[in-house]
Amino acid sequence: MTLQQLHQKLLALTPEEKAQAIQLLVGSLSDIWIGIEKNSGVMGGDACIRQTRITVWQLISLRHQGATEADLLEDYPALTAADLTNAWHYADLHTDEIEAALQRQAAA
Repeated sequence: MTLQQLHQKLLALTPEEKAQAIQLLVGSLSDIWIGIEKNSGVMGGDACIRQTRITVWQLISLRHQGATEADLLEDYPALTAADLTNAWHYADLHTDEIEAALQRQAAA
């Protein structure tokens, strides 16, 4: 893809899609994720949704079990749609980390 083609695709994005694309780029370059926190003293250092103890791997596990985004937002009132978007993006780029966490939990 040429730079001009990429530019045309970017122009076609909605403002929300552009913000998500920027977050993905920044996150992948710096490994700092807006809305995702890792703290060794919280949930064993697993990636959590900002200011919660809800881990990304928990949300992925629930999604694999058939939970919809609407289900998750209803079951976890502290979550927003943006939190779920952040979690899905984080999980997509950290598949090994998420898979290891899921395996750890299955073995527990």
